[in-house]
Amino acid sequence: MTDKILEINGLNVSFDSTLGSKHAVKDVSFDIVRGETLAVIGESGSGKSVTSKAILQILGKTGHIDSGDIMLHVDGSKVDITTLKSDSIEMRRIRAERISLVSQEPMSALSPVHTVGDQIKETLYLCNQGMSKQQAHEETLKLLGQVLLPDPETLINKYPYALSGGQRQRVCIAMAIASRPDILIADEPTTALDVTTQAEILELFAKLQREINMSILFITHDLGVVAQISDRVVVMKDGEVVERGDVRQIFENPQHPYTIRLMEATKRLEMRSALKVPYDAEKATCKKPIIDARNVYKIFENGGGFFKKGKDLVALEDVSVVVNQGESLGIVGESGSGKSTLGRAILGLGHASAGSIMYHDPSRELDVDLVNLDRQPKDHLFVDLRLIFQDPMSSLNPRMTVADIILEPLRQLKPEMTEDERRKELHEVMDWVGVHRDWAARYPHAFSGGQRQRIVIARALITRPKLVIADEATAALDVSLRSRALDLLIEYQNRYGTSFILITHDIATVKYFCDRMVVLEKGKIVEQGTVDQIINNPQEAYTKRLIDAVPKAELPPLTTEPELLTA
Repeated sequence: MTDKILEINGLNVSFDSTLGSKHAVKDVSFDIVRGETLAVIGESGSGKSVTSKAILQILGKTGHIDSGDIMLHVDGSKVDITTLKSDSIEMRRIRAERISLVSQEPMSALSPVHTVGDQIKETLYLCNQGMSKQQAHEETLKLLGQVLLPDPETLINKYPYALSGGQRQRVCIAMAIASRPDILIADEPTTALDVTTQAEILELFAKLQREINMSILFITHDLGVVAQISDRVVVMKDGEVVERGDVRQIFENPQHPYTIRLMEATKRLEMRSALKVPYDAEKATCKKPIIDARNVYKIFENGGGFFKKGKDLVALEDVSVVVNQGESLGIVGESGSGKSTLGRAILGLGHASAGSIMYHDPSRELDVDLVNLDRQPKDHLFVDLRLIFQDPMSSLNPRMTVADIILEPLRQLKPEMTEDERRKELHEVMDWVGVHRDWAARYPHAFSGGQRQRIVIARALITRPKLVIADEATAALDVSLRSRALDLLIEYQNRYGTSFILITHDIATVKYFCDRMVVLEKGKIVEQGTVDQIINNPQEAYTKRLIDAVPKAELPPLTTEPELLTA
C-alpha cells in the first residue's frame, strides 16, 4: 500500500472579477506519495500554480475553492485543507511546518527592507519557538551553505537587491527547506538559475528528499528537468488534468495530443529556428557595429553594500564585445558572472567604471558614447535601446492596467503621437507577442508568470527599437510559448533589422535564437565566437561544463539486470 501524504479530489477553483467569475481549475484530482517527486507540467495559464496555491490556501481575496477536498495526512490522521481558513492558526502551522513553497519570482517573495539572514531566521523562529539567536544564526549560515551560496558570512547581512536573480532564488529555497517540511511545492524553482546551479539545486532537493523522506510537488515547463527528477507526471491544460502516469510512460508513450505537442515543442527548441537566416560573418562586419564596447570595467565600491562595508567588487573586468546590425548576440554564464551588469552598462542604467561603449545610430549615422553620456540627452535613446527585464512581476506597476503599461513608453518618449496612433501600435504589438486584447483592462496580478513576461516583451517592442537587450526574457515561458516567442522576435528582427542581446543561462535558447555568443565567468570573457563554433567545439573547460549541465528531455535507457539463480 502506497503511503499517500496528500490527496486532491475533484478540486474546482475560480476567481472573481468585474467581468464575472473565471473557472481556473476544473475537477482536478491527483495524489502525492511520501518521498516521491510528482511533476505538474503544462503551458502558462494551465492551472498549475493555482492548484499549488489552493493547497496552501493563498488564493488571495478574489480566489476561492468552489468544491472538492485536499486531504493532508498528518500523524496518522487526515486534515481537509479546504475546511481551514487561510489565516487560521491550523493553516499557518501547516504552512510553517508541513508544506513549504519555493515561488517562481524570488524578488516578489523576499522583503526588500530586511536582510537575507533576518528573513531566513524569521522562518526558523516560526518552526522552532525555543531557538536562540545564536542557534538561528548558525542554522542560517548552514542553510546558505546548503543551497551553495558563496561566502555565507558576508551574504547573511546583504539585502535582496544586492543579489543576482539566481542567488535570490537560492535564498528562497533556503527559507523553504528551513522547516524540513513533509511536502515541498517547487513552483518553477530553477527558472532563474543557470544550468550548473540548477543541476546542483536539483541534486540538493534529491539529497533532502532522501534525508527526511520529503515529497516534492514540482511545477515546471522544463521537460528536461522533469525527465531528470520525476517519478510521476501530471499534465494540465486549461485548468484540467488531461494525462497522468509514470514518467517513463509519459515520455515514451504520451497519449493525449496536448502532451505530444509539448514533447514536440521541446525537441524543436533543441534545434536552430527554421526562421533564422544563416549567419554571414563577412556581411555582418561590413557595416559599422551598432554596439562597440571596449575594455569595460564595472567596480562596485565597498562591495556595493547598503552601509558601504566590504571589499570592492569587480563585476566586469576588461570586457570587449561587438554587436553588429541585425544580429543576435547571446551572453551566457553562471549566476553572478556579470551578464546582467554588462547589459545594464550598455544601456547606461549602470555606468561602467572604465572603458567605452559606443552606440552607432544607423538611421542618423551618429555615434554616442554611452559611458560618458549626460543624463539629459538619454531620453531619445530609450526609444532605440530597450530592455526586457528578468523579473516580470517586479518590473510591472501593479496599479496600472496592461494597456497603460504597454503604452507608457510611447506616451513618455513619443509625445508627438496621437492617442489613436498609439492605440494602433498597441494592438499591433499585443497581437504580435500573443497578449490578448481582452487583457487590456486587467492588472498584472491577474496573470501567470509567463503571461506577465509577454506583457513585458510587448512594452519593450512598442517603440520599434534598434537594439533590444533581453535579460532572461523567455525564462518564465513554457516550451511551446518560448519557441513561439523567440520565432516572433526573429520575425521582428527579419522585418525591422533589430539587433538583440540575449542574456541567458539557457544554452538551448542561444542555439535556437542567436548568431554569436559570449561566455562570461566572474566578470571576464572566457570564450566568444559563433554559436555553432562554441556549442559544437567548446575550447574552455568552463564552457564545456555549462553545455554538459543542460538537462535533456529524454530518459536514460532501462537497464536489465540478470536474474539471480536460486538454489
